Amino acid sequence: QVQLVESGGGLVQAGGSLRLTCTGTGPNFYLRVMGWFRQAPGKEREFVARTNWSGGGAAYADSVKGRFTMSRDNGKNRVYLQMNSLTPEDTAVYFCAAAPVGETTQLLLPSDVDAWGQGAQVTVSS
Repeated sequence: QVQLVESGGGLVQAGGSLRLTCTGTGPNFYLRVMGWFRQAPGKEREFVARTNWSGGGAAYADSVKGRFTMSRDNGKNRVYLQMNSLTPEDTAVYFCAAAPVGETTQLLLPSDVDAWGQGAQVTVSS
């Protein structure tokens, strides 16, 4: 079973940038589709981005397209989320997510996720 740990959250002013890092432990990390979700207070957890096994095939929610970039380094068992031009609407807890090993899921829904990180708070002030 994979374990995921996020880092890199924090407080930033609107227009600023942050980079989240998710480090995975356990076998076959490179065979998992990986993604990021977020959950704002009082709202449901929502898809943000995902990338396939090799780091290609990235997909993004419309709300972050053109501002966020997801990448991965399978040699380090890490995925990253570079967030630029942040707005207060991006304030949320961000969760790293792993799909089951070997599955080519779209990883668009929380029900597609096999393992979650503990979450990283991102707060954007206006």
